[in-house]
Amino acid sequence: MKTVVLFSGGLDSTTVLAMVIARGDEVFPLTIVYGQRHEVEVRKAALTLERYRLSHRAKTIALDLSFLRSSSLTNHTLVVTDGSSAAIPNTYVPARNLLFLALAAAYAEDIGASRIAIGVNAVDYSGYPDCRPEFVEAFNRLLAVGTKRGVESGDIAVEAPLLSLTKGEIIARGLALGVDYSLTHSCYAPDEEGRACGRCDSCRLRLKGFAEAGIADPVRYIERWTA
Repeated sequence: MKTVVLFSGGLDSTTVLAMVIARGDEVFPLTIVYGQRHEVEVRKAALTLERYRLSHRAKTIALDLSFLRSSSLTNHTLVVTDGSSAAIPNTYVPARNLLFLALAAAYAEDIGASRIAIGVNAVDYSGYPDCRPEFVEAFNRLLAVGTKRGVESGDIAVEAPLLSLTKGEIIARGLALGVDYSLTHSCYAPDEEGRACGRCDSCRLRLKGFAEAGIADPVRYIERWTA
């Protein structure tokens, strides 16, 4: 089975990539560069793709979302929120996963892939509306009526294997599959050396997950947040 994997180089998407490889799919990684502040993750993605010998099959798409000024990931004049609030942080990029999945669906149809894998999670996450089960279910309904493959055979769907897992469970699953998490990047506000800030919402969730998994996070931090 051909599967397009939305691959950012982060912890979640790398785990999904390993899961899809492990079940024997023909994997087509798709990385989207959208002007994100933490573009170091794209360089990290290349290292993981080399490790899995998938560089030759990987695609990178440039999608300039810098016109979206409300997100600190695309508007670099904004300060990344530190994750201490219960509100959705300003790292939310409007409709990002909707846009990414639309591109992945087009690519999947073009190459005859029946699955699109994405690393969204609805347990340990930042409250983003496009990481919930309702979003994935709605997009699958859209694929069924809005794509040639969906209308003719119904054989195209998004799968989100991490949707109901905690971050600790995700890391444990990845380690069991041999994922090298030192090659991943999660921080939204890294320094010039690529070190994680340890304060943003993504860093906090990642560090919480490694603590739950009972191992140290192998990436470098400016400072490590503790609960």
